[in-house]
Amino acid sequence: MRIIRHVQQKYPESQQEQETIVADILAGKSEPALILTEHPPLYTIGTSGSKQDILRCDIDGESIATFDSGRGGEVTYHGPGQLVCYVIADLRQQQDLHKHVWRLEEMIIRTLADFDIFAERNKRGIGVWVGEKKIAAVGVRCRRWITFHGIALNINPNLKHFSGIVTCGMTDNPVTSMQQLGVNVQRSDVEKSLSLHSAIFS
Repeated sequence: MRIIRHVQQKYPESQQEQETIVADILAGKSEPALILTEHPPLYTIGTSGSKQDILRCDIDGESIATFDSGRGGEVTYHGPGQLVCYVIADLRQQQDLHKHVWRLEEMIIRTLADFDIFAERNKRGIGVWVGEKKIAAVGVRCRRWITFHGIALNINPNLKHFSGIVTCGMTDNPVTSMQQLGVNVQRSDVEKSLSLHSAIFS
């Protein structure tokens, strides 16, 4: 799986890049890919979400855009300090989307363990949790068994921005970050660890 890194991408540009890779894989012109990026502040609405889950788009005087993403899941936040991991994987042989989501979660769980953070799955919903707080959200889409979208890990985002939405359908907004847990780390260090654990998709 090749790894593509961007310092930051606008969300529509990221969508287009993923769409292009999906089409190229289906045409036999590309291999699976992991895109590591970050987005400007944005609320994205999944296929199970609703604009009613966006409570306000102005947080401390900063206006946050909204976007209908087409991925699975509900409403979530993307922004600086969050590492977004888009996995474009070929599931035509396995045809097991549940296993793919498990691998997304496992990649993050193993990455966090490298920074002495014990993370796990939680019965409240998919994603990666530390105790009762979610540290990484999952949302995927599958086209002819090629997956795209992926998982977003909170390194040190502005957690106030999550207060503008019903996060992943949960009204109590149970969100945390590596920084809030006392782990101050550079995104580049997290990327190095995550890149190693992305071998789970091989």
